[in-house]
Amino acid sequence: MQNETSQLDKLNEKVSQMLQEFQTLKEANEMMKTELVSLKAEKELKDQEIKRLEEANAMKDLEIEEVVNKIELMIG
Repeated sequence: MQNETSQLDKLNEKVSQMLQEFQTLKEANEMMKTELVSLKAEKELKDQEIKRLEEANAMKDLEIEEVVNKIELMIG
């Protein structure tokens, strides 16, 4: 009987450890999910900024081309 109680105590201890580890991993997983959502939002903002800068760059290229064309016309 003593041996059975000892084994039951060990089993209970192992189960408690596993539940505690599960809870710790669950919390870490939730933190990672939150961080992932945050990083995706940050990426979207950066992608929008890149697109805006690419468009601005294209407009500047057009302006430069127009200026060069005017200079070439003046030089002639």
